[in-house]
Amino acid sequence: MEWSAYMDEYEKLVTRMTTPRVVIDNAVCPTATIVKVDSARKHGILLEAVQVLTDLNLFIKKAYISSDGRWFMDVFHVTDVMGKKLTDESVINYIEQSLGSIHNGRTKSYDGLTALELTGTDRVGLLSEVFAVLADLQCNVVEAKVWTHNGRIACLIHVNDCNSGTPIEDSQQIDRIEARLRNVLKGDNDIRSARTSVSMAVTHTERRLHQMMFADRDYERKPILQHSAESPAVTVQNWVERGYSIVNVQCKDRTKLLFDVVCTLTDMEYIVFHATINTAGDSAYLEFYIRHTDGTPISSEPERQRVIQCLQAAVMRRASEGVMLELCASDRPGLLADVTRTFRENSLNVTRAEISTKADVALNVFYVTDAIGNPADPKLIESIRQKIGLSNLKVKELPALDYQGEAEREKQAVGVTGAVLLSLGSLFRRNLYNLGLIRSYS
Repeated sequence: MEWSAYMDEYEKLVTRMTTPRVVIDNAVCPTATIVKVDSARKHGILLEAVQVLTDLNLFIKKAYISSDGRWFMDVFHVTDVMGKKLTDESVINYIEQSLGSIHNGRTKSYDGLTALELTGTDRVGLLSEVFAVLADLQCNVVEAKVWTHNGRIACLIHVNDCNSGTPIEDSQQIDRIEARLRNVLKGDNDIRSARTSVSMAVTHTERRLHQMMFADRDYERKPILQHSAESPAVTVQNWVERGYSIVNVQCKDRTKLLFDVVCTLTDMEYIVFHATINTAGDSAYLEFYIRHTDGTPISSEPERQRVIQCLQAAVMRRASEGVMLELCASDRPGLLADVTRTFRENSLNVTRAEISTKADVALNVFYVTDAIGNPADPKLIESIRQKIGLSNLKVKELPALDYQGEAEREKQAVGVTGAVLLSLGSLFRRNLYNLGLIRSYS
């Protein structure tokens, strides 16, 4: 065989070996769809797999992650936001194709847009001022996400030129945007830590928000506004004999929880070798066996405390505090500035926001509290809806999962399907037990 032909066959073999194998099964478990991924072990690939599922707003109810040498095996029990198994073939096919290509990396395309990154001290009305400046500078907000935590705010806003619909690339215009926004972020008390930047880079938005808040050291800051959400319980201990650090997280279950935790561990340069994720009722229990990228466990008490703080912050950044308001209206210049100005004039603080535009329709979600972080007065909310438009601004709630019904269905799964489900769960627990990674698989 000629050398070139040999190399072609070798490259095909490497491709087959490194391409993840994906199996999606709706028959094994009566309460969830099983998504199994076998892949070569690579730093960040677990995060990419979880990202595929969470970008579809799927709940990961259970998961087993285990590595053997250079190979990973991940099993996820997922449902939709209603707590039901996945039945849409187009969604299932999308998951298979996306997970099958995660070794190539996945990013969302933002062609034709300019990305603005902002961090600073949060205050009532800040978002209104930001959108007012962008409207004044003829910037059209196409998509944006805003997080607040511990009195800090991080915004990733994708804009284009209002008149031409093209990216903003003129250096003088960019300088004006940055200068105006920096002045807004500084206010009277944030002269040193307010930051703005303009980028054409493509990054997963929510991962970038985690990175921005991590760089801003929000995990170390004391909250300026009152927060009602309970802080997650995080413990970190070393298993010296096996050379792992064991991280346990216990908190309220929600969508994208696993993504937030794995994202933070990945960006802190830790590798997850084994993990078990379980939910009971509305609570989530996550256990990770991690090492540094150089193969060593956590080495000091300050580092251990830092991991605890960072994971608590990762969970809390997305905690849905306040009333959820959904704005659906025809898009127009200044719409966001007008809506958020109404919030500001009524002393409502936006704790989180997701902005999107599709076919000239604005689809925006805001979480709002009063000025000190308490629930907003329902009468005030109704007054604001009257001003903005009852048909445009609606109070929304996420559908509540039927936890009790789900538990009953699991108890009744005693037939063949139930036996297979228990066998699957026991298999992965037994593998972890045999590796010496858990104390019991029963």
